[in-house]
Amino acid sequence: MFFTSIKKQQHLRNAGLFFIASMIVWLILSVILPSTAIAANKVLSFERAIKQAQEYDPWLKGSTHKQNALIALSRAVATLPDPKMSLGMANLPTNGFDFSQEAMTQFKVGMTQIFPRGDTLEIKNEQLKLQSQAYPFLRLDRRAKVAVTVGSLWLDAYRIKQSIALIEKNRSLFEQLVDVTQASYASALGKTRQQDIVRAQLELTRLDDRLNQLAQQENHFEGQLFQWLNSYLVDDNNSKDFSVFPLDNIDLGEKLIEIDLQQPALVYATRLQKAEQLVLYFEQHPAVMAINKKIQSTSKGINLAQQKYQPEWGVNASYAYRDDTPLGDSRADFMSFGVTFDLPLFTENRQDQEVKSAIAQTEAMKTEKALLIRQLLGAYSSGRGRLVRLNSREVLYKNKLLPQTHDQAEAALTSYTNDYGEFSEVVYARIAVLNAEIDQLTIVIEQQKIILELNYLFVGNSARVNSNNHNNGTSK
Repeated sequence: MFFTSIKKQQHLRNAGLFFIASMIVWLILSVILPSTAIAANKVLSFERAIKQAQEYDPWLKGSTHKQNALIALSRAVATLPDPKMSLGMANLPTNGFDFSQEAMTQFKVGMTQIFPRGDTLEIKNEQLKLQSQAYPFLRLDRRAKVAVTVGSLWLDAYRIKQSIALIEKNRSLFEQLVDVTQASYASALGKTRQQDIVRAQLELTRLDDRLNQLAQQENHFEGQLFQWLNSYLVDDNNSKDFSVFPLDNIDLGEKLIEIDLQQPALVYATRLQKAEQLVLYFEQHPAVMAINKKIQSTSKGINLAQQKYQPEWGVNASYAYRDDTPLGDSRADFMSFGVTFDLPLFTENRQDQEVKSAIAQTEAMKTEKALLIRQLLGAYSSGRGRLVRLNSREVLYKNKLLPQTHDQAEAALTSYTNDYGEFSEVVYARIAVLNAEIDQLTIVIEQQKIILELNYLFVGNSARVNSNNHNNGTSK
């Protein structure tokens, strides 16, 4: 009985302790987990920044509306103009305005239908369809440009945050140097001089100034990101949709994203490809594809101008009612039919000039395509060369420069602690290490930014845009 009661008491005590421990764990988790969730919500990853900027970009929504407007307009222009109806009184006598007085007095109802010149309606329909088909390519190009812009801003913001972290880490080392020099100077041990203390404090102040400069740049890049990560739209009912991404205490993460290069074999080729080979790649660029649609549309303008050499036709029909004679005899009503058309005889100063204008517009659009191809070729050559040089610099920093600067800093510190080195050498060496680390970070960031730019040059393909057209209900 005694041991049984003791066991019961132990079980009760254990159960109570377990309950209290469970409550404590629950309270801790209830505090930690929400804060962790909040922190996770503030993490602005590279992919999240680009996706949200593309989703909130009002230009893309406006482009869709413009395409839909052209599609609707293409259907409207393919329809014949509305017939015209006329009502009138003919041959009404002025000496009494009596409708039955004269035999020729009539009440007329007429209808007229105009038929545009040649294939004008069909050509206008095709022209507007071609114009609308450029918008899916423009949207694909815009999304790629947004990715480059926002991605570059994110990378710059990441570079600033990591630079601040590096300086703050080295700042603690300089604080230790100040403490060490002050202690050494106070104890009169070694070769520490008062100017060493001043020099250490001066470098600490310079680090604070660099931190302030970086904080200023951080505010700049976060402000630039702010405009891309927020949505402000007004719909048809004039209701406003406004969503804001919190930019305070943004966490960009610790690990730098590594962007995959879209055409590594082409970029890292030992020899630069010929221009005609590169043009084959750039012909598939959405911006070039959009210009191709515009060229096709302006070419239709030539055909449209040529239709003005043909006459415009019209048919009309009317019915004339006559009243009975004063004696009650019935009078016959009249029916009239007719055809109208113009005679394009004086074409030299009108039709000929309109055709020349349409041809000139088409040729001008072709020059825009040539200029765009040249820009893409130049951007590729520049980006490729810069990326190769940055890769060489990264290898140099990683294998030689950074280890050498660290060795120099250790050697300078060892010499100073053994009383045969100068304190200024220690300071110079530590600053060199910090600058080398920041330079290496800048090189890595610039590599990612150039990869973004190069990926833009090879973005998109016709299959993706064709599926876009199909989803929007347009035909190629």
